Amino acid sequence: MKLLDVDEATAEKMRAEYWKKYGTSLAGLMQNYKIDPNDFLKVVHDIDFSTLSKDLDLLEALNNLPGRKLVYTNGTVPYAREVLKYRGLLSVFNEIYGIEDATYIPKPFPEAFEIIFSKAKIVPNRSAMFEDEERNLEVPFKLGLKTILVSDIQSNEKYVNYTIKHLSDFLRQITSNPFK
Repeated sequence: MKLLDVDEATAEKMRAEYWKKYGTSLAGLMQNYKIDPNDFLKVVHDIDFSTLSKDLDLLEALNNLPGRKLVYTNGTVPYAREVLKYRGLLSVFNEIYGIEDATYIPKPFPEAFEIIFSKAKIVPNRSAMFEDEERNLEVPFKLGLKTILVSDIQSNEKYVNYTIKHLSDFLRQITSNPFK
């Protein structure tokens, strides 16, 4: 609203359209208005993280999960670090990748995954991607990763291997009986 001097209804309509067409509202603003992504992200990520609570159940489940654990977000690395810190999960992750690491190309675009997976040295047939946005799982599935949608709504997409409601429960289940 402030950046483009538009009312709330117009801003919400643009946000939804840009998210659908460009993957994120930021990508749409960059494409259509040539905005500076760093300035934009500083404003939208300036939130009160203290409302987040620690998730000791998830921490334990993640600690029992073998292998490297990475975060790849359409947010920034500093934003992801703050979220993980307040959730008590920062120590569990080996690496964090944000949209800035993909040259501001967002998921679900293949180029974004190519950049991040190359940097992270992802081994597709030995990796899994957990995601709360269904469309962000199509490319990883095509690349050979197991794909897990964390959602209350069951997915019918062929590129979603599993739909789960509770990440902690699922992680405990696979550490005792890994999927193949």
